[in-house]
Parts: sequence; C-alpha cells; structure tokens
Amino acid sequence: MIELLYDTPSLIKILVSLAAIIITNKLVKNQIIGVFIGTLILSTWSGHSLGGISSIAWERFSNIDNIFLLIVVFTIIVLSSQMKESGMMDDLVGSITNRLSQNKAMAVLPAVIGLLPMPGGAVFSAPLVDSCDPEDSIDPLLKTRINYWFRHVWEYWWPLYPGVLLAIEISGLPVPTFMLLLFPITLASIAGAWFFLLRKAGKGRPVVKPSGNEKRAHIVFLLSPIIIVMGSYAVLGSLIPALSEFTRYLPIAIGILLSIIYLQILRPLNASSWKKIFKSRIFVNMVVLVALIRIYGAFIEGRLPDGTLLMEALRGELAAAGIPAYLLIMVIPFVCGISTGIAIGTVGAAFPIVISLIGPNPDFALLASTTTLAYSFGHVGQLLSPVHVCILVSNEYFNVGLGKSLLGIIKPAIVVLAAGFLLSRLYTILL
Repeated sequence: MIELLYDTPSLIKILVSLAAIIITNKLVKNQIIGVFIGTLILSTWSGHSLGGISSIAWERFSNIDNIFLLIVVFTIIVLSSQMKESGMMDDLVGSITNRLSQNKAMAVLPAVIGLLPMPGGAVFSAPLVDSCDPEDSIDPLLKTRINYWFRHVWEYWWPLYPGVLLAIEISGLPVPTFMLLLFPITLASIAGAWFFLLRKAGKGRPVVKPSGNEKRAHIVFLLSPIIIVMGSYAVLGSLIPALSEFTRYLPIAIGILLSIIYLQILRPLNASSWKKIFKSRIFVNMVVLVALIRIYGAFIEGRLPDGTLLMEALRGELAAAGIPAYLLIMVIPFVCGISTGIAIGTVGAAFPIVISLIGPNPDFALLASTTTLAYSFGHVGQLLSPVHVCILVSNEYFNVGLGKSLLGIIKPAIVVLAAGFLLSRLYTILL
C-alpha cells in the first residue's frame, strides 16, 4: 500500500501539495503554515526521510543565493517603509494621480516597479497601489490582483529578467528577435487586465495628502530611489560581473542599500521613525514566508531519493501519456510554471525538453512559434502558482486569501494564453 502511494504520478503529488497550500491558507488564514504543510506533503510523499528533508531544507536555506534573496526582500521592505515615512511615497502617488485617473495610477505604479526584476517586488509596489486608495473604497482583493498582475507585465520580454535571458540562451534566438516576438504578449496582458481588473477599480481621482513637496517635485526626482536601484543593478552587473558571479542578488542588494542611504540624506528620518519601521511584523512574516517558498522549490527542483530529478520524472510521465508534441509544448511549461512559481525555474525545467521536441536545426518559423507558445504558457503557469513569491507577499500586505486572489486573475490569464496560442500560429504562417 505504501509503495503504491509512493508510485503515484509526480504530477498528482505536486498538485496535491499545491492544493494543500491553498486549503490550509483558507482554513487557518496563515500563508506561512500553508506553505509549510504543502512542503511537508511533497517532501514526504516523494519518499524523502526526515534526515533527507532536513538536509535539503538546510542546504537551500544556507545557500548564498538564498541568503542574499532574503536580504533583498528585507531591504525592499525597509526602502518602501522609508519612502512611506518620509512622505516620498505619497508625493510620488500624488504626482502620478494628478496626471492619471485612479485605476490607471494603480496599474502604472506596479508596472514601473516591474521594470526592475527584484524578487518579491510586489511588496514594494503594494503600498504604492494602496496609497492610490486613501479612502479604502476599493476591495483589497482587487488591489492585490492589480498589484500582482501589473508587476509582471514586462516579464515576457524584458531582458533584465533572468528567466527571459535563460529562454533566449536555450532557444538560441537573438535578444532583439526574442523581444519582438514576445512583446505583443505584454499588450495582451495589459488589455486583459484592463478589461477584467482595472474597470472594476473606477476612474475617480484619489485625494492624496502630499507632504508639501509634491507640487514642485518633478516625477523623475520622486522616482529617484527606484532609479538608483535600477541603475545600480544595470551598472554593477555590467561593469563588475564578479558581483553577479558571487550571487546574482548582490548587485540589486547594493542598489537598494545605496537607495536607502540616498533617501536618508535627502529626507532624513529620526530615531523614532526608524524604530516604528523595524517594529513592524511584516519583516519577520515576509522573510520566513520567502524562505519557506524557496525550500518548497528545492524539493520541486531537486532529486528524488532514487536520484531522479522530480521535473524529469514529470516530463517523462507526460510524454509517456501519449500527448501530442504541440500540446506538450503548452502543457509542460504550464505545469512547470505552476509547480515552481518562478520564471527561471520554469524555463530551466521546461525549455530543454520543449526545444528538443522540435528536433535539431528547426527553421526560424518553427523556433519562433515554439518559443512564443512555451514561454507564454510557462509564464501564465507561474503567475497562477500558489508558491509565487509576489502573490504571497502581496496577499500578506493586503491581508487577503490566496485562493480568491488566484481565482481573480484567471480571466486575464486566459487572455494571455489565447494571445500566445494565436501568435504562435501566426508566426508559423507568416515567418
């Protein structure tokens, strides 16, 4: 009986663990407990011993990349709280909402943050979105969905994202070509979100109370803390590649730290304001949540007790089921996306098998079509994943349920899937 249980297909194990995260979160209203239960189910059902589970969890937690990821998440919260306390955030929101309607401002702010591929960046944009609704007239669930969705509208083609770079490398497409092929998916993503999300937010202008500097402050000046982070990330990553070789999160961590120092010089906070910032429970909650998500990811990305990679077992099961190659190009990235909740993990797990399905030396039309289809389905899969860091931290900020948050983005997700499918067919015909 136990052997039969362990022989359950990998897809079932993954889906049950993800369902457990959603159900536990709904029952106990605690995302940390939900992810912990899901991780425990996946790891034990996959056949790992208690010692093996502890070893894998510690190896992931103590990994230098993971440590710097947690540092980045921590410093993001510091910077966003600092911007709020100093009045910079209210001034920025006021400057944008003076030019845009309420719903457009709620979309533009997370989209601006989305140009920077910071892990858990939705926790930075969440206060900005919330500031667009000072009267709390908009459902927190809707604000969560808008924040989460628009935070990721560029991730289909923007080359600062590691997932995009890995897809370019594996597909062999030139960078400009990949960007042109996938850019229309961003337009579809925005259109779907406008129709199903933004229209519900209304068009009114929020009454923002600026700190007194907003009227004379230029929007570029108000965006300067974010620009410093983006500029530092780009410059340090290019000029000092050894930083990224040490850990890919080091350039962005340095950029955030520089921005914190810059903002303290520009708009200094006193000791009581800093004490208020660091007393917030959000620091511990967010860091623990992200750490648990990465440990869950270690069991998804890692090897089973018999030495087989879980993702390899999953791909083999799907191929053995007799699913046509064209469907596999959609299904494999989607399942990998919903399992890993991270673009680079999705691409790393799915793209090698997807590209191998079209054979050696495919013509350009076939390669372009396959890449577009696979990436769009993989990206939507990770957006719908209950272990995506951004949906979890956004939910934590707005204090809303995980299941309802994900249900609310299914309709715009379908728009993106349809656009990816149609573009893929179009590229096959025209290229």
